[in-house]
Amino acid sequence: MSIICGVPLLECVYCLACARWAWKRCLHTAGHDSETWGLATAEEFEPVPRLCRYILAVYEEDLRHPLFEPPGGYGINPDWLILRKTYENTQGRAPPYILYLDHDHADIVLAIRGLNLAKESDYQVLLDNKLGKKKFDGGYVHNGLLKAAGWVLEAECDILKELVEKHPNYTLTFAGHSLGSGVAAMLALVVVRHHDKLGNIDRRRIRCYAIAPARCMSLNLAVRYADVINSVVLQDDFLPRTATPLEDIFKSVFCLPCLLCMRCMRDTCIPEEKMLRDPRRLYAPGRLYHIVERKPFRLGRFPPVVRTAVPVDGRFEHIVLSCNATSDHAIIWIEREARRAMDLMLEKDRIMEIPAKQRMERQETLAREHSEEHKAALQRAVTLSVPHAYLPSRYGTFDEHEDGDNSHKSTGESSVGSSGKSKTKVSWNELIERLFEKDESGLMLLKESHRDD
Repeated sequence: MSIICGVPLLECVYCLACARWAWKRCLHTAGHDSETWGLATAEEFEPVPRLCRYILAVYEEDLRHPLFEPPGGYGINPDWLILRKTYENTQGRAPPYILYLDHDHADIVLAIRGLNLAKESDYQVLLDNKLGKKKFDGGYVHNGLLKAAGWVLEAECDILKELVEKHPNYTLTFAGHSLGSGVAAMLALVVVRHHDKLGNIDRRRIRCYAIAPARCMSLNLAVRYADVINSVVLQDDFLPRTATPLEDIFKSVFCLPCLLCMRCMRDTCIPEEKMLRDPRRLYAPGRLYHIVERKPFRLGRFPPVVRTAVPVDGRFEHIVLSCNATSDHAIIWIEREARRAMDLMLEKDRIMEIPAKQRMERQETLAREHSEEHKAALQRAVTLSVPHAYLPSRYGTFDEHEDGDNSHKSTGESSVGSSGKSKTKVSWNELIERLFEKDESGLMLLKESHRDD
């Protein structure tokens, strides 16, 4: 009898717990995701609204006679446009893109458009992936996006190499929105990993801006390449937050709100520690910039604030139940709010009347802070036992890991031992070739001395 009487009590407790969880879940807003992050500065955020306009320009058939020009124009000189590729040119292997030589900002820009809901080839790129299908540089990436990036690089390798060598002081920037953001991020990965394809371009000259980014790489890669790749998210955008396979999202595009709501309920019940230790789980790449311009229980949009960080845990893990989750994914809204945020930053700088010399000092300080934040993120990833996460060598001479290896060494361990009992996985010959690959005489001398020993 006592057991029967206790059943209603258990039901009440269960219902109260569910109600509390649902209430907390409904109160979770986009501002909570980045509330502990620092504020972005005008210097680091300056390329974002400009690159958004370049991406919008890909949708135009004739830039000399634009039909959908945003307020203020695209900011593109048609005479500096190197090439423009359409679906006919790419044969569905990749989204359309443009290559633009921006002399005003000393930048070589390859801008890629987003998903076209009417093009079957775009869906084929997204569907070409399964969990853990493709490994790259010790992590996992989206197979279809990597293949699209490889096609673009193969098609434009010669002209990119020529431009990089002709303009040694120019940066090389890959930018894309939605589907294009994943292709741009994969391009940055491939170019950094195989920099010899573009004339041994310095890593510091390569940049990527993924606007409304797709989850396309595992956490260790997302953190490791945070000095090259930057992701921009507007408020409640669903795509960077959902770990649902992209094919499930776009198969159900007409029932997207229902799918996101159900996925939200499921993902919230999974402990974050379990998510972090899944090596195949994909994330939004690189350093994150979050544009926040709405507040809970308030109507309308507020002056946008941009927060930035290289987070490891709490990296847009939960979907926000919002009626703006899909509209915030639109490139038009992102460009508009990014431009507003940039104008507010510049206005604040004008009010403070910062001298030019202090601006230069602030840029140097900002670069140093970003470097320290990147190192801290790598350390945090190792502390949380993120699969395949490791710290770079303190000497910077060679990598301390091998592709596909699950165990990586920390900086406290020597990469090469002094005796035959060393646990190194790098042979002496391989080490010598890495250190002296450009000096054949030194290579032969060291190999002979090694044989004598």
